Amino acid sequence: MPINPTPGTNAGSRSVTDTSPAWQDSALCAQTGPEFFFPAPGSSTREAKQLCGACPERAACLAYALEHDERFGVWGGLSERERLRLRRTRR
Repeated sequence: MPINPTPGTNAGSRSVTDTSPAWQDSALCAQTGPEFFFPAPGSSTREAKQLCGACPERAACLAYALEHDERFGVWGGLSERERLRLRRTRR
């Protein structure tokens, strides 16, 4: 899931202070709203996971989420719980 642009920058432009990874520019999630990937507790993540499944940047997104310990939302096609399980099995 793309990170919000650094305050003071435009979402469609890069600046020296914008540290968003390059893969986010071509990720399918960049074309949808964040509420799609950060559903309310108890809501389904099915649609977000389907979109992730078709995204060419899925692996980079998941690697980013694991490296930066993203704790909320769907990243790389996995929910919070699924990423936690993956982290535990990698140890």
